[in-house]
Amino acid sequence: MKYEEEIGKILTVRNLKISTTESCTGGLLSSKLTDVSGSSSYITLNLVTYANEAKHKMLKVKDLTLKNFGAVSEECAYEMAEGLFNLTGSDICVSTTGIAGPTGGSIEKPVGLMYSAIYTKNKHKTYKILLDSHIPRIEMKEKFAQEVLKNIYEFLKEKA
Repeated sequence: MKYEEEIGKILTVRNLKISTTESCTGGLLSSKLTDVSGSSSYITLNLVTYANEAKHKMLKVKDLTLKNFGAVSEECAYEMAEGLFNLTGSDICVSTTGIAGPTGGSIEKPVGLMYSAIYTKNKHKTYKILLDSHIPRIEMKEKFAQEVLKNIYEFLKEKA
């Protein structure tokens, strides 16, 4: 199953709009969603907010959140998705933030750690994903994007 195709079917049938804001996946999630023919009918806006400044200015992620928890945190992923919801009014807003490596990371936040959030008017959910830190960067981003697509699909199925 290709999650992006199934997501597209569900969004189309339910007449829902989706938007994404990505950091560690660098637009890969957006690319996968837009690979589906007809996606322009359900995608509102997709952003790559890689720098903390972009997260703050575009999505209104609080400076205190970035200072106290960092960009790679559950709190930041939530505020990114919430900020995108406030910006776009899309029915479903999705964020990603993490460390794709191979450099960076720490004991507390190792390479391979990603947080994502799905935000809707009535429900929101955050996810923590931890992959093997030895996976090459390109493969890491691919695995992150696939995991987020799976989470979006399951989130949409829960609402059925």
